[in-house]
Amino acid sequence: MTTKDEIQELLHSTETYRVERTTSTGDMDKFQEAICAFANDLSNSRKNGYLILGAYDNGTLAGLKVTDDLLKKIVAIRSNGNILPIPVMSVDRFQFPEGDLLVAEVSPSDLPPVRYRGRTFIRIGPRHDIAMEAEERILAERRMSFIATFDSMPCLAVKLNDINTDLLHTKYLIPLLGNELVESDTRPIEEQMAAVDMYDTELKSPTYAAVVLFGYKPRRFMPGLYVQYVRFKGEDVTSEVENEMQLEGNYCELLPRLESLLELSVIKNKPVFVSILREEMASNYPYQAIRELLLNACMHRDIQSNTPLRFYEFASHREILNAGGLYGNARPEKFPSVNDYRNPLVASAMKTLGYVNMFNRGVGQVQTDLKENGNQPAEFNVNLITAFKVDVKVSQSYTNENGGKNGGKVGGDVPRLSPALSQVLSPDEEKDASTDAKDAISSSKVATLDEKVASSEPKVATSEEKVASPKKEISSEEMAIYILEYYSTWRSMDEIAQFANRDKNFIRNKVLPRLAEKLEKEYPDVPNHPRQRYRAIGRS
Repeated sequence: MTTKDEIQELLHSTETYRVERTTSTGDMDKFQEAICAFANDLSNSRKNGYLILGAYDNGTLAGLKVTDDLLKKIVAIRSNGNILPIPVMSVDRFQFPEGDLLVAEVSPSDLPPVRYRGRTFIRIGPRHDIAMEAEERILAERRMSFIATFDSMPCLAVKLNDINTDLLHTKYLIPLLGNELVESDTRPIEEQMAAVDMYDTELKSPTYAAVVLFGYKPRRFMPGLYVQYVRFKGEDVTSEVENEMQLEGNYCELLPRLESLLELSVIKNKPVFVSILREEMASNYPYQAIRELLLNACMHRDIQSNTPLRFYEFASHREILNAGGLYGNARPEKFPSVNDYRNPLVASAMKTLGYVNMFNRGVGQVQTDLKENGNQPAEFNVNLITAFKVDVKVSQSYTNENGGKNGGKVGGDVPRLSPALSQVLSPDEEKDASTDAKDAISSSKVATLDEKVASSEPKVATSEEKVASPKKEISSEEMAIYILEYYSTWRSMDEIAQFANRDKNFIRNKVLPRLAEKLEKEYPDVPNHPRQRYRAIGRS
């Protein structure tokens, strides 16, 4: 509380940046702008500012009579909603023989910039004015310096013996600082941890970041710090549960377990039919993409929440639901180009541990990996206030009918020719092609076209050899089968010729004319386009 003597000193103070004197009593805009400017404290003096009504600039009193109505009007400035964040201020009336003074004392804000009706005001010497862009940026940076993130705060219920300090030493301090520096550090472990914001020496408690990363039983102190994994038989949570588990522990334990879960249970690979003479391995999801999404969820989650990180497998898609929506500068309209960190200490440690890169390239790389694997782009729900949701659908090449990219089986039944092929080939040709397919699939010695060409074992001629033997080249009719069945995505002439192991002129003059109505061109209006590519009609 300011005394009368202090007010008299302020009347003649030369510290004009924190004192504004006026004889006016009715200019409420001017008063609120001045209070806003004092709250911003651009000079970072950390001293209170004073708006003094009833005095001239030279410090003499104007003989003002401060009424209760005037006092109420100035007091109302604090909470009328025009100045945000709400300023910390007090208002007092002082009586002198020469007249009254009304003094509004304003404390510097810990959450600048403070704005009056959307505009930021600052003190420039003896006056106030609207802040320039650079000045407002200084205030914004200062705001961040006053805010302690949750992971940097001490967890008062935790003691040092609740932290695996050996794990912290070997997994974090040495990679972060170097073995030589760490081994030569003779300070107590508490001080070493404090140097990297893992311990509060004043309160004698590890920080929440230390508990998350290295705690023996972090869930005792943060009940939501685990991953709930559920595999459902159907398409939603009402369907039958096939498998369920809870993965918990500090991040040095949890993150490797998540990677193992992906490798052993979530990511599945199988051979799929490409053509009657070839098969490839297909994956339901690209490992790196799902790993990136899970690790990002661990990094950005709200560790204060009691809700676990949910990783759900459904028949045709995978869902990651995370407590905590977008944070800080990461707004829905800026996602994913702008990133921010709710848990900067945890994020930095995960980078040191080798789990994330913090280059803000994760989402883009995820989408690229999904596309290359035949998955649709990941769907991000960034409009949830208290959560963040990601949905990824299974690869079409993995789930296509009969297990193959083009509808065929790997082993078992003879693959049926598609209706499109039946229209390309005559009845006799179709019969011969089906026979060739049956023989090729049933053959255990020769699995691919390349293997057939490379084989040197003498044997009785079979229908596979008629197709693939170098002694008799594949006919244009047979080649048409393979091209139409295999090229479900855009392929160039060079790619087709390489696959067929034939000259481009043969492909162009003998094969493609047979498929004129079954192949579409990427540049239909320019048939001879230098980058022309072809794809079977109806394929995607």
